[in-house]
Amino acid sequence: MNQKFTGKDLALGRKIARIRHQKEMTQENVSARTGISQTTIGLLEVGKRRVSLKTLQKIASALSVKVRDLINF
Repeated sequence: MNQKFTGKDLALGRKIARIRHQKEMTQENVSARTGISQTTIGLLEVGKRRVSLKTLQKIASALSVKVRDLINF
């Protein structure tokens, strides 16, 4: 299956990366806090992976933000 990624996927990934950097966290830190692989975090941040609501909730929690803070773009 060839999945197409949208500008929203990229915008979400950039937002996650920006907040992660502001919190001075590495992808490894987020991975350890969420149980999501570092590879998946990296793919999400560059817009090459779609994210489920459950995963988005885990990432938001790890970053100490609300889900709406991540999707407000």
